[in-house]
Amino acid sequence: MKKYALFLLLTIAALTASNGQTVATPSTDNAAASATRTNTAIVPVQRPDQGARARTTVVLQRAKDNQGACDIVFIGDSITHGWENAGRNVWNKYYGSRKCLNFGVGGDRTQHVLWRFENGQLDGVKPKAAVLMIGTNNSNREDNTEGEILEGVQTIVKQMRDRMPDTKILVLGIFPRGEKFTPQRGKILQVNQALARVADDKNVFYLDFGSELVQDDGSISRDVMPDFLHLSERGYEIWAQAIEPKLAELVK
Repeated sequence: MKKYALFLLLTIAALTASNGQTVATPSTDNAAASATRTNTAIVPVQRPDQGARARTTVVLQRAKDNQGACDIVFIGDSITHGWENAGRNVWNKYYGSRKCLNFGVGGDRTQHVLWRFENGQLDGVKPKAAVLMIGTNNSNREDNTEGEILEGVQTIVKQMRDRMPDTKILVLGIFPRGEKFTPQRGKILQVNQALARVADDKNVFYLDFGSELVQDDGSISRDVMPDFLHLSERGYEIWAQAIEPKLAELVK
């Protein structure tokens, strides 16, 4: 009887330990986390900071003030916004004789561009071509995965096609960043590799000239990116030269 009681107690203890182990397995926890994760890169949201809201108001008003036909719109984050600062001389050189609009907002991520679209950024604007470069801010830390960033940019392109069906879209690969090789650069390269497939070469085109922004050893020069993210005047010249042949073709 004592042996049976001891056997029963050991069996119950083993089952309890087994059940506890099953509930706490990392694979189960990871699966649950994956199932509940929301891709923030595709959920339209307004920027919370006042500086960004002020700039967003400027570019939304710029769209209202320029209804109808124009040549080119540029859509993006601070790197696009920078055409008005470090890039202004290059802008005047290449785009001064064209009707071009800058819809760049510093700090924007894909979800912020989608919010702008929902709040009139493209309403009534009819450009011949649109240049899109977005996603670098989504690549910070663990905020978004490569797949999430890709889906964010793809969603923007789809909305641009829906909202401006007669506009030719030039999607640019996300620019390299960081002085030397980093995991973040690798993350961006993986996004770009898949993003290239967004092009149909009829209405949507893709161009990646990131190799022109780095040196032979893979590093980035301060002459091109003073902070290894934002472009200098020389950097904007590289950008303008790289896209000009395709833009000239699209806006003729």
